Amino acid sequence: MEHAVSTEPAAAEDPGAAAAEEAESPGAEEAAPDAEGKEAAEAEGTELSETEAEIAAQRELRERIAQRKASKEGPIDAGTKLSGTAADLLAAVRAVESGEKPVASAFREPEPARRPAPSRAPEPVRPQQVAADRAPAQETVEAIRAVLAEGGAPPALAEPTAAALGDGADGQLRADPWQLLRVTGVRPEQADGFARALLGAECGPDDERRGRAITVWLLEQAAVAGHTALDAAALHAALGQRAVPDPDAAVQGALAEGDALVFQDALEGTEVPVQRTDDEAARSEEDGEGEKPERPVRVLIGLERYALAEESLADGLARVINSLPKETDDTAESEGPDWEAAAAQASGSAAELIRAVAGHGLVLHSGGEEARAEPAALVAAAAALGLRVCAAAHTSDGRRRLSRATGTEGTAVTVAGLLAGDEGPGRDAEGALALDLLVVLDAPQLDVETAAMLVESLPDGARLVLSGDPGVLWSAGPGRVFADLLSARCCPQVVSRTPDPGPVGELTSGIGIGELNQVEAPGKEVVLVPVRDPAEAIHRTVQLVADSVPRAIGVPAEHTQVITPGHGGAAGTRALNAALKERLNPGPGRFGGFDPDDRIAHVPAPGRTTLGRVVRADADGLHLECDGAPVVVPKERVEREVRHGWALTAHQATGQRWPAVVVVLPGDAAPSLSRPWVYTAFSRAERHLSVVQGVEQALPRAVAERLWKDRTTRLQTLLRPQVPATTA
Repeated sequence: MEHAVSTEPAAAEDPGAAAAEEAESPGAEEAAPDAEGKEAAEAEGTELSETEAEIAAQRELRERIAQRKASKEGPIDAGTKLSGTAADLLAAVRAVESGEKPVASAFREPEPARRPAPSRAPEPVRPQQVAADRAPAQETVEAIRAVLAEGGAPPALAEPTAAALGDGADGQLRADPWQLLRVTGVRPEQADGFARALLGAECGPDDERRGRAITVWLLEQAAVAGHTALDAAALHAALGQRAVPDPDAAVQGALAEGDALVFQDALEGTEVPVQRTDDEAARSEEDGEGEKPERPVRVLIGLERYALAEESLADGLARVINSLPKETDDTAESEGPDWEAAAAQASGSAAELIRAVAGHGLVLHSGGEEARAEPAALVAAAAALGLRVCAAAHTSDGRRRLSRATGTEGTAVTVAGLLAGDEGPGRDAEGALALDLLVVLDAPQLDVETAAMLVESLPDGARLVLSGDPGVLWSAGPGRVFADLLSARCCPQVVSRTPDPGPVGELTSGIGIGELNQVEAPGKEVVLVPVRDPAEAIHRTVQLVADSVPRAIGVPAEHTQVITPGHGGAAGTRALNAALKERLNPGPGRFGGFDPDDRIAHVPAPGRTTLGRVVRADADGLHLECDGAPVVVPKERVEREVRHGWALTAHQATGQRWPAVVVVLPGDAAPSLSRPWVYTAFSRAERHLSVVQGVEQALPRAVAERLWKDRTTRLQTLLRPQVPATTA
């Protein structure tokens, strides 16, 4: 092994690309959350927010369209004969894009009063239960397979199509072949070919069904890249690139059919003067009105599930911030926990965090791996004060490390386990988590849907602490919850002053501020291995894992993790896993490519990766051991949910650490490198980091210049009317 002390660390993939890569991972089943309708809100006597009013209006529009379709033969023209709020919203899209003044009724200022968040979250459904509930009938699958065969589509798409479209999927495909785009993995050109085979001469690029389907597909792809909505102009441009001749009509059709929703957000801190004609200016002066500035807006198009999740999250966060009882000095002395005494026993940032939690419902904490000791100290202090406290990490490895740090039994859980009811304190009679304080680590990994469910699960008066490293990759799912909250400054923020130790900590600290520094590594803690091509990168990686690191560093192969930018490519996870399996656990792969004792990554749902090994296979499926627990993956889901796990992507590795890490950066990885990717990959190492690198100067350039690929979200906008900004 070449022991060149790391002068150039590893490379990065941008968060959007990483999210897309994670979506390629197995286990892409998604369940849309249920939404309360307008009638339910009115029955409860609550006020509708502007977003909910828009959603309710468009639901009513969909019902009217369905009634018209039932009474007439043939579809109605998309976007025609609309009225009320829906018509105003569609007109607003056109007006903003053309530079005209937007429709006043569609662009009114948001009302400050909003619907309070539900006091409890719906009982979550486990992925295994979802898969069982959605198993289609065999006759349905056969009917779909027949339609697919007519259109020249692979018969393997039959079951995913049944899951995506539900009962009557065969009829839906005949009526609208582009519905095939709702199946994960199908691309527009493939759906176009399927449509041509079924429709013949009737198929054309200007078909309104095609425009609607591609609009929805683009919004779904945006969600894969982390966006909760798309700017209307960006969506129109993307439609044009997909050969949709009239993007405006396509968007209107999707809105009219209820496949998408439109929103307007006032841009904070930007006001522009209203442009008036001379006659209008003269009339304004006569009426005593001067030239009034008008706040510009952005028009966003999004899918309902993410709009509802972001709305619910904003409501829930406002409830957490505002529901904490205000204590006077007298009540603080006579009642409640003695937070000041607990803070006095801590020091530094830990004491600051405890004091912040004492007086606020929501607190943000940021820092590196070593800083995790501070929320752990908070958990221990709260437990000593007699509070019901729980700390949730992103992964089982994070839970184990957190449990060791807190020194308390039963307080450390995973986020998924807490929501599923498999871990943690359970729920009270009202359905809320039986907690006084919830501390969530790895907060950057929270997507909007998971965050919304967590916040809705908190009882009134409970405190919430979100803690994480702002430098790591964002969530695999849509949203940038932690980053949005940091930017919103709606609650106290405690920034840790605890640095990560050792040469690896020094290296990653520099990367966090955009500097790729040389570090002294007398114990070979950081090693650079230059390579010329992907084949050499694979050879040196196998040599490091199987021989050099165990011999020179003392870390066995089973405790060494390989991380690379993507699944594909000449040195992606697939190629590396094949080479590592051949060296470390050779076998014929008789169980769908797997053998007993293979290291695997199980992805039962997007963004949830658990690591383990293969035990055996039988008629029930592939038997795994993941985090010490048995897991059975049915045969038909193995290909989607299970990969070999000697090599992972940085997104799959987030929230976990290993004694030794080998980061592989072949030459073709250069375009995917970014500072967050490098920071995330390098910081997974506890004792030793080897960097197999063939990207040369692309690595320091990525660290210095390639920051986050931003995501379009609405959380900050939704929070503005509900909570005041704070500089704490």
